[in-house]
Amino acid sequence: MSIPLRPTEMLTDALRDSLRQAQDQVNSLLLGKAHEVRMAFVALLSGGHLLIEDLPGLGKTTLAHALASSLGLGFQRIQFTSDLLPADVLGVSVYDAQARQFQFHPGPVFTHVLLADEINRAPPRTQSALLEAMAEQQVTIDGSTHVLPEPFFVIATQNPVDLSGTFPLPDSQLDRFLLRLSLGYPNAESERALLSGVDRRHLIAQALPRLSDGDVVTLRQAVEQVHASEALIGYVQALLARSRQHAGVRVGLSPRAGLALLRAAKAYALLLGRRHVMPEDIQALFEAVAGHRLVAEAETSSGPALAKKILHSVPVD
Repeated sequence: MSIPLRPTEMLTDALRDSLRQAQDQVNSLLLGKAHEVRMAFVALLSGGHLLIEDLPGLGKTTLAHALASSLGLGFQRIQFTSDLLPADVLGVSVYDAQARQFQFHPGPVFTHVLLADEINRAPPRTQSALLEAMAEQQVTIDGSTHVLPEPFFVIATQNPVDLSGTFPLPDSQLDRFLLRLSLGYPNAESERALLSGVDRRHLIAQALPRLSDGDVVTLRQAVEQVHASEALIGYVQALLARSRQHAGVRVGLSPRAGLALLRAAKAYALLLGRRHVMPEDIQALFEAVAGHRLVAEAETSSGPALAKKILHSVPVD
């Protein structure tokens, strides 16, 4: 029986350096958002998917393009619109008269990194076309299953649901995203550098890939070997239990949410150069993991605000 390798044994100095260079490059393209960039890498290394929600013009698409350019992976972008069909995402079978059989023509989902831009501008039927791809890394069309490339990573952007022309993502779709981020406005120094500097699109086009598909797979394997103690797991379980009992929460966190939180915390620890998870990792991630999964009793309450209250109400033993 093979012995699993520890992260320090799996990651060579060269790979650790390439990971650092990838993060530095994304930070140079999206100014003043170091925390959000680290969270994006957490989603990537955890094997999850990333949802970026904010007002138009705040850098959602820039982050997605910068991340894809730095990974050295296959990249496709889909602009979600109200008339987009599931076949436009997944692909379609076309009858070949000469061969007398249907030939499958894969859609843009068959890539390593998929940017689903403004995903909530498409109707629910088209949104749901991504469910199987995000959960199982495969799509089923006309009774045939087609496996997606490894690694497969969805970066979706969405505008706030109160803007015109948007369709709220259903809970089942939201649950497929490991993390949800909001970028917010840049600070004054970063905004000044952005206004006086070179166009971001030009810089992204010149960005060099710092990682490969094999590197990402190795990094994901290293994340799985990061240690989470029994006490740490107990802390996560206490957060899950409190979410189901907390005032103002109609639907609390599921066991799948707990697994997502642990995976993300392991990736967070790995990015900080540790081989074990600490409570601080859980606390740094809890709002981004739990906020979009909690369902509030009142429309005036928000998931992220409830997640913050839950986190503060559970002590670390």
